[in-house]
Amino acid sequence: MFSLIFGIGGQELLVIGLIVLLMFGGKKLPELMRGLGSGIREFNNAKNNIESEVRENMKELEKEKNNPA
Repeated sequence: MFSLIFGIGGQELLVIGLIVLLMFGGKKLPELMRGLGSGIREFNNAKNNIESEVRENMKELEKEKNNPA
């Protein structure tokens, strides 16, 4: 998917991976990936919470619309 969005192929991803490995070293790389994973997880949780709140509010608005007081 990443390659479809930015037009990056396999060789380019390999070069980027090697550069990241050289910059952060083998010992820091797992820590970096854990941080990235937890950040993505937090983002997805926040997104899901917002989506559920919007759905709940839409249901309430539909109920009010169908049953005026």
